[in-house]
Amino acid sequence: MLLRDGTLGAVEIRFMNTRTLIVAGALAGGLTLQAAEWRTWRGDTEGSGSAPDAETVSKFSDEDNLIWKVTLPGPGNSTPIITQDRILVTCGIDGNDAVVAYSMAGKELWRTSFGRERAGKGDNKQKGTGANSSLVTDGRGIFAYFKSGRVAALTMAGKKVWEINVQDKYGKDTLWWDEGTSPVIAGGLVVLAVMQTEGGSYMLGLEKNTGEVAWKVERNYDVGAESGDSYTTPLVMEVDGQETLVTWGADHLTGHDPKNGKLLWTCGGFNPNKTKFWRVISSPAATDGIVAVSYARGKTTGGVRVGGKGDITKEAWLWKRDGVGADAVSPIAHNGKFIVVNDSEKPRGLVSCLDAVTGKTIWEEQLPRAAQKFYSSPLLAGDKFYLARVDGVVYCGTVTEKGLSNLTENRLEDNIYASPIAVGERLFVRGRRNLYCLGDK
Repeated sequence: MLLRDGTLGAVEIRFMNTRTLIVAGALAGGLTLQAAEWRTWRGDTEGSGSAPDAETVSKFSDEDNLIWKVTLPGPGNSTPIITQDRILVTCGIDGNDAVVAYSMAGKELWRTSFGRERAGKGDNKQKGTGANSSLVTDGRGIFAYFKSGRVAALTMAGKKVWEINVQDKYGKDTLWWDEGTSPVIAGGLVVLAVMQTEGGSYMLGLEKNTGEVAWKVERNYDVGAESGDSYTTPLVMEVDGQETLVTWGADHLTGHDPKNGKLLWTCGGFNPNKTKFWRVISSPAATDGIVAVSYARGKTTGGVRVGGKGDITKEAWLWKRDGVGADAVSPIAHNGKFIVVNDSEKPRGLVSCLDAVTGKTIWEEQLPRAAQKFYSSPLLAGDKFYLARVDGVVYCGTVTEKGLSNLTENRLEDNIYASPIAVGERLFVRGRRNLYCLGDK
């Protein structure tokens, strides 16, 4: 069994809500801290990208408001997760898949290496690595997925519990680019979505304690070339009173029972002409039972109210916005609104806040124009909006009813593909080479 390890010592942990903890004990520097958790790549199961209780800094650099900076032992683009005062990332270390844990003070606690990695297609300045997928935790175990096909479980102390290789079991990875989807926890299982045009797509539920396959279901649709490739991460939502896996790829949004993988409903209409090369990278996000999906290579965003049975395409669609969308960047979902960043098409850097029910624009803000792209997804920490550009520029602005105010442009000396996260009064940014902790000293 995966058990909570006791390395934190005598601390009192009391849950305040799904994310926030009060931790009383001797932590870094002898301080008593109010801490939070960020257990999955977008912070919660509905992919919100939001930390409502965080209060973080708006101005920072490699010198300004830098609490600490550590050089990572190898490349990777996974967004960090935080649990039990541990910051956890995946890396490639000496040619092997690996997981590394740091304290909230930036001290390396442990690293665990596995077998040989399948390296990414890029160099140290480009996006591809073998460690793009973020970890997920239930507070007892840590679960990892790598481009090599390796799925692994660790204790909170970094001890390997089990590992399997889904490519060895079910066929090679045929994605055109490097892996992007992250595992999720649903139905008491570790769930993985493997979605690709060639070689077959499927969803997989694994027992958390053993790695044994609880279920495997096919997920294949008739699509144009490359349009079946998906790099997205499923949502875990309550739909019609039932925990539901909501999965986006192959021109379809689908709902599944996480206990057995059974298909509950499907929504199409995204690509009726079977246009080629409409692979999807931007993950969906949900608020108030409505899911926002960017498609058509970032040219369009749609709003879908999920639920029902069978083919829900006709009744599920609420709205469609051409000219508003993201190719790689996932939206923010918060309090009945979506914030969508135009990351590739003109005008690049356009930030649009949309009403979840109607899709109408509440406000728009154009960030300064630049040649560099965005691959990192935005963060909403309290009322602050953060967005990292690949060249290390991180924008921050205060979200108001009318747009972004007090916009700052902050530069870190790194390439950034992972998404920033925030807990309490700290902002964490994982670059290609470094991990940053930022805040008021």
